[in-house]
Amino acid sequence: MEEAAPAWVLDELPLWSAPFGLALLETVVLAPGLTVLDVGFGTGFPLLELAARLGPGAIALGVDPWVEGARHARAKAMACGLEYVQVLQAEAEHLPLASERFDLVVSNNGFNNVRDLRGALAETRRVCRKGAQLVLTLNLPDTMALFYDGLAEVLRESGLESSLPALAAHIRARRPPLPDVRASLEAAGFALRGETRGAFSLRFLDGRTLFAHPLIRRGFLEAWKAVPPADRVGDVFALLERRLDEMAAARGELRLEIPFVCIDGRAG
Repeated sequence: MEEAAPAWVLDELPLWSAPFGLALLETVVLAPGLTVLDVGFGTGFPLLELAARLGPGAIALGVDPWVEGARHARAKAMACGLEYVQVLQAEAEHLPLASERFDLVVSNNGFNNVRDLRGALAETRRVCRKGAQLVLTLNLPDTMALFYDGLAEVLRESGLESSLPALAAHIRARRPPLPDVRASLEAAGFALRGETRGAFSLRFLDGRTLFAHPLIRRGFLEAWKAVPPADRVGDVFALLERRLDEMAAARGELRLEIPFVCIDGRAG
């Protein structure tokens, strides 16, 4: 009897990326023998899931600059018997890959984290064969609006209106407006075929549990704390936590909404 994969390799689907990734997996056109690229695979999702669904006739490759994530993804691929999966540590703006190689490119929130969206998409188009499918997901600018509105209010109350442009720049950098994304895709040479909207929520007991949550600590908190001046961070976030606690007490929970889009395109 074949031994099952150890439990730790099943730590995905991740809390954050699964809702986006399930929409992505529904949009991908499955076909035998595809050569697939996942841009920004994180710790291996949806790269490994897509590879498993396509089977060993496919070639699946992921790129991501995160050293720890690449190590984790390699270990999971080996444990799951996905020998046809390869991972590379690389940035989306500089792909160490041959031109016109891939039939399918996916990115599950990966393009939210690049420094140069147009450059990353141009590189993605370079490595696509003509007619290749591109499926990408992005969380939208209204993500966690309740939190960001609360932070903006606390900044104003604390006499830190000068930090509001930094807050707006943070949101725009992590979640570019959808019209900008569409324009960047078309400039890179992709024809847009469709969009699917979705949303999910993250619920917390109060502000304290929000700030203590591992996902928030690892993925968000450092960038949030870079918005106010360094010598005011403690005061700002103490006040913000109290305000979030009050809101949670009045509503019975702290609910942060995450709207997203899944975009389906083709390389022209």
